[in-house]
Amino acid sequence: MTLKVEEGERGDWAVLWVSGEMDLVTSPAVRQHVHDAVAEGRRSLVLDLSGVRFCDSSGVGVLIAARRLMRSCQGNLRLILPASGAVDGSHVNRVLAALGVRRLFDVFPDLVAATNDAAQPLSA
Repeated sequence: MTLKVEEGERGDWAVLWVSGEMDLVTSPAVRQHVHDAVAEGRRSLVLDLSGVRFCDSSGVGVLIAARRLMRSCQGNLRLILPASGAVDGSHVNRVLAALGVRRLFDVFPDLVAATNDAAQPLSA
């Protein structure tokens, strides 16, 4: 399976819908989309990872780098990951938790919550 990244926006938030596999070959595309959003002046970014079915350490590296980039420009990064009890669960959520980095991210269950400035992230 390949990786697909679609761009959009919701209010002040830039949104990247990511689906497929985030691995050594495909992860740089996500990194480039994040960099492009920042270059366009976007400081509020949502990565919807609910369609990601596989993520290896290079994908996690891209997520950590995106977090670092957004923080360096006083921006906000939010991730959308399906609840672990969902039928598919969230592969990305399990990988982040297994590596001990899940707590670094503000995770939301859906786009409505992720783009609501008053919403609280899910607990790690």
